[in-house]
Amino acid sequence: MNALLRLLSLLFLIGCSVVVDARPLVRHIRSTHEFERLLKKHSEETGLPVIVDFYSDGCGPCRMMAPIFKKLASEIGQDKAVFVKVDTNAMYELSSRYGIRSLPTFLFFYNGQKVNEFSGAGEGQLRQYTQGIVERAERENVLLTKDSLVKYYKEKDGSKSEDAVNGVHKKCVDMMKNNKSGLCVGPAATKLAKNLKKKYGDGPVLEKRFKAEEQTPGGESKKSNDSSSTTKSSSSSASNKPNLNLATIEDLKAELEKRIDEALEAQVEEEEDDDAEFEHSWSGPGDFPERVTIIGGGPAGISAAIYAARAGLTPVVVAPPLGGQLQGKGVDVENYPGMHNVTGPAVISSMREQAASFGAVFEMENVVSVDASSRPFKVQTESNVIETHTIIVATGAESNWLNVTGEYEMRGGGVSSCATCDGAAFYQKDVLVIGGGDAAMEDALVLARTSKSVTVIHRRDTFRASKILAQRIIEHPSISIKWNTTVQEILGTSIESASSSDDSEDVDLDNVEVPKKVVSGAVLRDITTGKEERISCDAVFVAIGHTPATSFLDGIVEFEPDHPGYIKTIGRTTKTSVPGIFAAGDVADNMYRQAITSAGSGAAAALDAERWLSEEGLGNEAAEFEAELLAELMADDEGSPKIADGYNAYEDAGGRMTGIRESVGAEL
Repeated sequence: MNALLRLLSLLFLIGCSVVVDARPLVRHIRSTHEFERLLKKHSEETGLPVIVDFYSDGCGPCRMMAPIFKKLASEIGQDKAVFVKVDTNAMYELSSRYGIRSLPTFLFFYNGQKVNEFSGAGEGQLRQYTQGIVERAERENVLLTKDSLVKYYKEKDGSKSEDAVNGVHKKCVDMMKNNKSGLCVGPAATKLAKNLKKKYGDGPVLEKRFKAEEQTPGGESKKSNDSSSTTKSSSSSASNKPNLNLATIEDLKAELEKRIDEALEAQVEEEEDDDAEFEHSWSGPGDFPERVTIIGGGPAGISAAIYAARAGLTPVVVAPPLGGQLQGKGVDVENYPGMHNVTGPAVISSMREQAASFGAVFEMENVVSVDASSRPFKVQTESNVIETHTIIVATGAESNWLNVTGEYEMRGGGVSSCATCDGAAFYQKDVLVIGGGDAAMEDALVLARTSKSVTVIHRRDTFRASKILAQRIIEHPSISIKWNTTVQEILGTSIESASSSDDSEDVDLDNVEVPKKVVSGAVLRDITTGKEERISCDAVFVAIGHTPATSFLDGIVEFEPDHPGYIKTIGRTTKTSVPGIFAAGDVADNMYRQAITSAGSGAAAALDAERWLSEEGLGNEAAEFEAELLAELMADDEGSPKIADGYNAYEDAGGRMTGIRESVGAEL
């Protein structure tokens, strides 16, 4: 009895504290059982496809795709597909079941079975696969009932007995393997109707298997904007709530679990809405060019934004929500002044908030191109063109690769350049880390937390990394080192996807998958002896440096002749060969490449841009326009002094202010 009272009390409290829709726009999965129930529900009750985003909070590409995933969910609509997210750090079992080896990975389910997948930050691919599975679900949302088939044969072929018609219907049911519904549905129903039409001239009537009200969250049609519709919806929602007075303890527990999930989902939705507002705080093109546009969201870009914002320049920061290399660091940042025991993402988040507090605005998109052929400059993003007087380039650097056999083919299948992103997928597995710098040391330490073993492969006999990091690697009990060794080849094995099992086969052959290849080992070579050996492993993490992400500036600015990809700057400034374009961070630093030096050069770039704007007399268009407009209004005012009469606006303003002060003083 006490347990029953506690359950009722909890239900009352949760019911009073949250009011949410029956299904959130993007659902966050918290258990394997919850995921299984969701697949079963939408396979048997709604027929909707399920699109799943396997992600990690420390994964930069995952953060970049998160707002895109949510935007796509909003565009597609809740009555067309179900969008869910799975945190691989919390859901090892589920991630392992579907062979998640790279993040983000998107899985596409239909009728409870996986029909497609891909890994990486590809918006176009995500949209293409999603649209394809939505169209398939709509196309196959058909039902051929036995009654409809009997009626059809009576009209077309009266000689068919009822048993014969039942046999045709059963054959249709059996065409869909693992079809436990006993219904003639989907592609089997479509195929049967098509064959009958070919034979008799027209086919039987196909019905919708799942009605619109079943596919809409809450079992209702979409809400309209008028108040009467809102009232009806609220009334309907209230009537659909279970009668807890007649419920058993099991019913109460189920209802409690459901309401807790709804409360948590509501909280997540609210947090994501706040993030979306921050990530797209730029209001779009205005009447005048921007004064400063910063391309890049790492320490250099955000530092430039802070300095430019404090100077009143209202900078626009254009970058996907990756935050540069610092965003991908899962270990603590220990060498950044004022930051103690914080991770890279936390540092970037704090810097962004600081920049926003001073007036910087953000547009979380990729820059496609820059047009510097005329003034103002034009920065082309994925959805807008930003006109700007100055540009600060702070795009950082991209990972280098080994370029050995098997590396490219198995990216997403165990080959990665981001341990923080993909490390959780190799829980209790054997992994390799290639490299000898700070990045390799940090990756090895991250992987040692969850992997069974970590082997660092380095081509020299000493590390290039800082002494403190190198010493941690050497002394770590789970990390071994192979000195003077290079990787000659990455070995792999083909595996069948989860959707290739017999249970998932049906008459639709449009989605046949090619088995993917995953890492099974590597061929190593000792550079001192020339001897080669094979080593077994489940993943290879490449950490051999970076190349500046400056290809979009080819043919626009000059580059360092001895260091390809690095932008050439003038003297000790951040000025480039194009007046008004400045470079900060790793794009112009081939020597230090540290977060703190990047932040310093970002501040310098903002100061250089501010001085250049002042020298050129640019960036004051709005103020000048207002002044001219005010002057015209005053000149048109009857009785107002003309400029030719020696009128001084500042003296007049002073006199009027004196008069106002005297008047106020008299009243007081």
